[in-house]
Amino acid sequence: MTRLSNAIQFWLSYNNGAERLQLPVNPASIRIQSSHSYEDVTVSQLGEYTVIGDARLRDFSFSSFFPRDYSPSYCEYEAIPAPWDAYATIERWKGTRKPIRLTITGTPINYAVTIRSLDTEPERAGSPGDIYYELALKEYTFLETSRLEMTPVAAKVSGVSSRGDGGGREIPKTYMVKSGDNLTKIGLRYGLKWRDIYAKNTKVIGKDPNRIFPGQVLTLV
Repeated sequence: MTRLSNAIQFWLSYNNGAERLQLPVNPASIRIQSSHSYEDVTVSQLGEYTVIGDARLRDFSFSSFFPRDYSPSYCEYEAIPAPWDAYATIERWKGTRKPIRLTITGTPINYAVTIRSLDTEPERAGSPGDIYYELALKEYTFLETSRLEMTPVAAKVSGVSSRGDGGGREIPKTYMVKSGDNLTKIGLRYGLKWRDIYAKNTKVIGKDPNRIFPGQVLTLV
């Protein structure tokens, strides 16, 4: 009895496909976990807000076994590898600390991944010679480096923040407070820290940095 070709095939490949391993027994299921990172931030004078981060890399996990003998009832192909040879191949790839590729035919799953863990249970009762395993993988992102050409830029000396964190906006020596202003908003406008502004204007503002009034003239530089 010859097993019909299955549209779903689990493949692991290494070194741009130079080495490939098709899992002889398809896992019954695969777990894919993906989420976004979130961070709650409290900013003085502005309150609390949430920063939604980028999507985190996907986690893949599944379990199956490397059979000692071919069986048309569950094996995907006849020329199955010896169980310890298949295990040793994945362990060797893991030891290189380089990404491999997970491909599941018939699905959109085709990702570069790193091998996070390979847990095995050899010689399970009633299945001598078979190796049962659980494999955990993590999506891998290849970093692309860009070449930057640096050209000399004349520095502006008068009234410009040397840190460049003010977005290139010229910082005036003084600033007249407008309705709705607070020290944090003024600082963000010119790339300054509100504490530095307050330190320069303690006598003008008083003991409470949260109380500033339209018409007050504050020293910025």
